[in-house]
Amino acid sequence: MSAVMTAPRWRDRKRYLWLLGAPVMLIPIMGGLLVEATGWSLFWWFMPLVVYIVVPIADALVGEDRNNPPESAVADLEKDRYYRWAVYSAVPMEYATLIWGAWVAGTASLAWWEYLGLAISVGMVTGISIAVAHELGHKTDPFEQWLSKIALAPTGYGHFYTEHNRGHHVRVATPEDPASSRYGESFYAFLPRTIAGAMRSAWKIEKARMQRRGLPTWHWRNDAINAWAMTPILFGALIVAFGWIVLPYLLIQAVYGFSLLEVVNYLEHYGLCRKKLPSGRYERCQPTHSWNSNHVFSNVLLYGLERHSDHHANPLRGYEALRHFEDSPQLPNGYAGMILLAYCPPLWFAVMNRKVRAHYGGDLTKANVVPRLRNKLAVPATA
Repeated sequence: MSAVMTAPRWRDRKRYLWLLGAPVMLIPIMGGLLVEATGWSLFWWFMPLVVYIVVPIADALVGEDRNNPPESAVADLEKDRYYRWAVYSAVPMEYATLIWGAWVAGTASLAWWEYLGLAISVGMVTGISIAVAHELGHKTDPFEQWLSKIALAPTGYGHFYTEHNRGHHVRVATPEDPASSRYGESFYAFLPRTIAGAMRSAWKIEKARMQRRGLPTWHWRNDAINAWAMTPILFGALIVAFGWIVLPYLLIQAVYGFSLLEVVNYLEHYGLCRKKLPSGRYERCQPTHSWNSNHVFSNVLLYGLERHSDHHANPLRGYEALRHFEDSPQLPNGYAGMILLAYCPPLWFAVMNRKVRAHYGGDLTKANVVPRLRNKLAVPATA
């Protein structure tokens, strides 16, 4: 009798690394413990030190993973509840850090720069938690959808739940999308445009949805309203618990948190554009319309968000099954390193404008370009 040969079952080598995304939420608390242990006030800024120094170095040292799960394994991966609980666990840790920070802000005697460091550190946690909300918001399970809104509440950015799924994913990599940055546009020019545009878009989407359901716009089932409402309830509870002194802390962490989301939006689609068809519609979103990163370390911290090319081409695909595509444009570092670059426009333009030109073979008429440059692009750009 001849033996039947079967292929070995594929195993996710990053399976247990995905658990790192949740304890990252506790880094500010670790910073507070280090302040107590050492007396060094610098550790109130522990979260930015880790994210902006340790993570880019780790990305460079650990390198990239361009391996993809086989299609035969995807169904089992997406049925495995382990990957869902790895995401769920981040939300209580986000709230533990937010509440701990409110307790410190309300009870400790901090110098202004220590208070600011605490608020920025916690804001980085609530900003990173938007990646958690992003993963949960793409699911159809009502529990996960509500958990997504809960994760968004500390930043006051509840409209992201609506705008990202039903606005950004429809218009991504087009001039009409407020969350797609344009060639030649600095992050500081992009930020007010995307904040205002996203809020308007979310409200318009929900208003239309309420009308289709025969409900008034101002209804608790309006996803923008019920998601936004969580923020004043949360902030009010923390003010009652710890006093009005925590209000600046809450506002600073919220603003820094949602600005962190927007700088990530800035780098994810910079200069990329879908082709407009004769019908007036845009071509289907492809992996070439998002900047991708396969850097292992920051990817596991963000639940695969940096494999953004596959996410936009296949938005219902779980983070554990996202793929690398050889034809997708690649970022030179993970998101932490690229955020630092985005904060310095001359450096960003020096690195990324060259990459956009290379992606389009020097023809910037194919790119998503700021209006002030469009008149100069009647012929293909060569510089």
